Amino acid sequence: MKVIGITGGVGSGKSALLAYIAGKYNCKVILADKAAHMVKEPGQPCYQKLVALLSEDILDEDGFINREKMAARIFGSDELLKEVNKIIHPAVEQFILEEIEREKKEGTIDFLFIEAALLIENGYLDIVDEMWYIYALENVRRSRLKAARNYADEKISSIMKCQLSEEEFRKHCGVVIDNSGDLEAACKQIDKKLGEYLYG
Repeated sequence: MKVIGITGGVGSGKSALLAYIAGKYNCKVILADKAAHMVKEPGQPCYQKLVALLSEDILDEDGFINREKMAARIFGSDELLKEVNKIIHPAVEQFILEEIEREKKEGTIDFLFIEAALLIENGYLDIVDEMWYIYALENVRRSRLKAARNYADEKISSIMKCQLSEEEFRKHCGVVIDNSGDLEAACKQIDKKLGEYLYG
C-alpha cells in the first residue's frame, strides 16, 4: 500500500480529482478537514479541550461544537487560533496515523490518499510515501472559486496570500498533476502515474 499526500492551492481542483480516484481505484481517501470535524465531536480527543479553551458558547443546542460559533469566537485572535491549532492538528495527525496503520494491517487496498491544504506545513512529508501537488494556473483557480463558491477577488487574493507559493509546493512534491485544463486531461496524468505503480 502506497500512502500519497495530495496538496495544492485553493481552487486547484483537489476534490474533483480525488472523487475520480476514489471511484476508479482500490483505495481509501482521508480528507484532513473531515478528520478535523470528527476529532471535535463529543467524546473525541479535542472536544473537552476546545470547550475549555473557547467556553460553552461554541456549542449548539445538541452539545456539538458549532463551526460558525467557533469561527466567530476565534475571529481576530491569532493567539486563540494558535491554541486551537495546537489542539486539533496533533489529533488529526494521530487519527491519520492510526488509519494508515489499520489499512497496512488489513492489506486490502493499493493506495491511501490524504488530502489537506496544509500537508507540507504540518509535517506530513514524514508520514506519506509521496506528495502530489495539484497545480492549476492562477486565473483558472480564480474563475473556479468565483463560479463554485461565489468568492470575491479580494477574498481569493487573501486566501492565496496565506498559502505556499508554487515554488514551495513544487520543491516538496515528487509528482505534479496539472489541472489547469479539463478534468479528463488531469485524470489521464493520474492514470499514468498510478498505472506505473500498479503494473510497473
